[in-house]
Amino acid sequence: MDNRLVMYLHGGSGNHGCEAIVNSTCHMIEELPKLLVTNSEKEDNFYSLAGLCDVLQERKIAEHFAAHVWYYAWRALFHDPESFMRYRFRDVLGKNLAPLYVSVGGDMYCYEISKKEAILANRTFCRAGAKTVLWGCSLEPELLKEPEVVEDMKRYALITPRESITFQALSEAGVTENVKFFPDPAFSLKPEETKMPENFPEGRTIGINISPMIVRYEKEPGITIQNYRKLIEHILRTSDNSVALIPHVIWKNNDDRLTLARLYQGYEENERVMLFSDQNCGQLKYVISKCRAFIGARTHATIAAYSGNVPTLVVGYSVKALGIARDLFGNEENYVLPVQTLQEPDALIRAYEWLMEREEEIRSHLCEIMPEYCGKAAQAGREIRTLWKQVTA
Repeated sequence: MDNRLVMYLHGGSGNHGCEAIVNSTCHMIEELPKLLVTNSEKEDNFYSLAGLCDVLQERKIAEHFAAHVWYYAWRALFHDPESFMRYRFRDVLGKNLAPLYVSVGGDMYCYEISKKEAILANRTFCRAGAKTVLWGCSLEPELLKEPEVVEDMKRYALITPRESITFQALSEAGVTENVKFFPDPAFSLKPEETKMPENFPEGRTIGINISPMIVRYEKEPGITIQNYRKLIEHILRTSDNSVALIPHVIWKNNDDRLTLARLYQGYEENERVMLFSDQNCGQLKYVISKCRAFIGARTHATIAAYSGNVPTLVVGYSVKALGIARDLFGNEENYVLPVQTLQEPDALIRAYEWLMEREEEIRSHLCEIMPEYCGKAAQAGREIRTLWKQVTA
C-alpha cells in the first residue's frame, strides 16, 4: 500500500482558487505524505505547489484513442460508468491504493458535468476500500433533494462545508454524522510579498475582478461589462482612488484576463488604472490585501480580500458567495450583488457607494473577526490528521 494521502479533482493552478485550496491544505497537514493528482501537472509545478506535495498528472482518456474506444465499449456493454474513473486514477488505485482520498474541488457538485465526475470518483474510491473526504465544499440546497446526491454524501468519511447555507442544507437532507463546518481552507493562505507597480497607491486603490463565468450568468446581454465600466468611470471621476484590474483564473476557456482587457480598453494611458499580470495565489493575495476596497467575482479573490481585512463587494451567482457573506456579516444583503439581478447600468455603482459609506465599519469588523475565522479554517487539518491515523493504524 502506498501510504500517501491523495488529493484529487484538482483542475490545475491556472485557477488560483484551486491552487489556494491545495496550497493552504498542504500547510495544514505539512507532516503527512501527500500526492496531488491533477488535471495539469505543468500548472501546479509552475506556480506554488511544487515542493508542497508530490504532483501526478492524471490520465486523460480522450488523449489516448485506443483506450478511449476500449473503455467506452466496456462501459456501454457492462453498464460500468466507473471504468472511466478507474482509468483516470489508475496510478493511485489497485497496487498503489492509498488509504485516504481528499476531494479538493470545492464546487464540483455545483455544475452538472463535474457533479457526475465527483459522484463516480467517490464511488470508485469507496468501492476500492478507501475513505474519502469532501473538502471545503459548497452545495446548492436544491441539489440535496436528489436521492443520488444524498446517497453519495453519506459515502464520505468527512465533509467540511465552507459556509452555513451548505451546512444547513446537508443537515436538512439528513447528512449529519460525517459533517463538520470549517471556513474555506484558503482563508488561512499566507500572502507572498511581490513587487507592486510604482503607480499603485496603497490604501487608495480599488481592486476589481471580473470573470467570463459571471457574464454567462447575466440575464440581460452586456449588462455586466456595462456596470463594471461605469463603475470604473465613477471611481476615477468622483475620487482620487486608482483602479487595479486583477485576474484570478487564467484557464484557456475561462480566462479573467480576456474580460479584464475589455474593461481596460481606453485606459491604457491612464496611470490611475492598472491591469495586473498573472501571479501565484499567495502573490495575488498580497496584491489584493493592499487595496482600499475590492469588487470581485471569483470566490477566492474575494476570500483573499476578506482575509486581508479589505471591504469587499461580491458580484456573485451561487451559494458560495451568499453563504460566505452571510457567515461574515450576518446577512448577504448589500455584500453580494447577484449578477442575475443586474438590470440597470448603474446598479454596481450604487452597491459600491453603499460599501464605501461603511468602509471603516466594515474594515473594523473584519479586523475583529478574521484572526479567529482564519484560525478556524486552519484547524480543519486536525480532522484529516485524525482520519489519517485511523486508516493507517
